[in-house]
Amino acid sequence: MQPGRLRKGVPAMRTLTEIKQVLHEADREAYEAMARALAADERKGVKQALAATLRRLDAQDAERARLEGMYAFQREFCESGLVAGLDEVGRGPVAGPLTVAAVVLPDNPRIEGLNDSKQIPPEKRERIAKEVKEIALAWDIEHIAPAFIDEHGMSASLRTAFARAVAAVEGQGFVLDCVLLDGNPLGIDSREHNVVKGDAKCASIAAASIIAKVERDALMCEYAEQFPGYGFESNKGYASAEHISAILELGLSPLHRASFCRAWTQESLF
Repeated sequence: MQPGRLRKGVPAMRTLTEIKQVLHEADREAYEAMARALAADERKGVKQALAATLRRLDAQDAERARLEGMYAFQREFCESGLVAGLDEVGRGPVAGPLTVAAVVLPDNPRIEGLNDSKQIPPEKRERIAKEVKEIALAWDIEHIAPAFIDEHGMSASLRTAFARAVAAVEGQGFVLDCVLLDGNPLGIDSREHNVVKGDAKCASIAAASIIAKVERDALMCEYAEQFPGYGFESNKGYASAEHISAILELGLSPLHRASFCRAWTQESLF
């Protein structure tokens, strides 16, 4: 079959550019029709365009199945009723708050790209975070200040933040049937279920991970202006080499967790 003489239902195209343009927008059905129509076209560019389109469609199908699995996963814990997913960001930094988010998602519409926030580029995270807040039935973000962490410890801080987030969601008029937490048991709620690596398995936990990460990162950028010299805009409070050097030079700011910084602030005993 000569280029331009395609089968019925497929537009005639003579140039490779035209073929690529149509394939770029083709769904699975349109691709299959194009593949049949172009089966006898021996041009290398046509074969490459068909192969690239097939890879794109296969990747889209895989992503769709992954996302469907994340929504189905949380329904295994609660077939009907409301499920809240919770996750934390900022457990390990030496400066800045511990941030916990809670999200209640409807079954539809699906939010494309949901995943562990660490696996998503920053610009895409911000887009998804905005969509989560628009689509979620309810959401909340809680910050635990460094002073509270120093006084009460991380375990108590986590329990406090998670409990506040659950209460805030229910304060929006929702009665939760299931509370899904990423990680290990905290014992904050009788409805609690713990999911190891839940931010990569469960839609609502992933959504909580994303909005918590975006919120805390933005907050650390604001703190960078209030407490210059520590590089909070880039290290987000984690103990990078540059951050440690700044602590040694400038001392601790009110944003630092003193109990996390003793290795660099305690005077030598000898």
